[in-house]
Amino acid sequence: MDSQNLVIKAYRKYAENYDLAVKFYRLLGLQIGKYRKRTIDLLELSKGDTVVELGCGTGLNFSLVLDKIGTQGRIIGVDITDKMLDQAQNRIKENGWENVELVQRDIAEYDFPDNVDGIFSTGAIQYCVEYDKVIKGGHDALKKGKNFVIMDFKMSQGPARIFTPLLLYFTSPFGADIEYIKCSAWKSIEKHFEKNSYQEGWGGFLYISVGKKS
Repeated sequence: MDSQNLVIKAYRKYAENYDLAVKFYRLLGLQIGKYRKRTIDLLELSKGDTVVELGCGTGLNFSLVLDKIGTQGRIIGVDITDKMLDQAQNRIKENGWENVELVQRDIAEYDFPDNVDGIFSTGAIQYCVEYDKVIKGGHDALKKGKNFVIMDFKMSQGPARIFTPLLLYFTSPFGADIEYIKCSAWKSIEKHFEKNSYQEGWGGFLYISVGKKS
């Protein structure tokens, strides 16, 4: 079984309890909600904007985005795993959101709509081995002055790197292995966006990368 199918299998298995699992990571000192909010803030959204989330999962980020874009805006959530999207659809129905669209697709095969106002991913894009292609496609789809923001995990280069085996132990149920955290999608942001920024958190195991289209 290839790595993509392993990830799909893992997220199907944990889809119903995914939101609870995210809360569990607080025990490891990871205030993931803080970093998700920071990611959305860095999109610099306005009312009425159209936003694409790559690897939207159960829709944990939807409310944060909708606070920015309002009922006039639109979210397109893209994910490859049917069971995760089932949970996202439940969240949409429970909240009565009428401006959230879900697309089941490998993000490497997703065709971005033209002239979107923001694209982002939190802890998902590095599952896709073709993330450079995805980021290039996102760059081309963005309006000028709009942002592509990635929050993801990486190998720490600081003292905290001694905790790498522990990190891999707790993330392995979701298909995140050593190759995943060795990925460097921020380099593709730097490659395709002339204006870009980069910041780290959680002992260097997490980064947020922003590309602004010129």
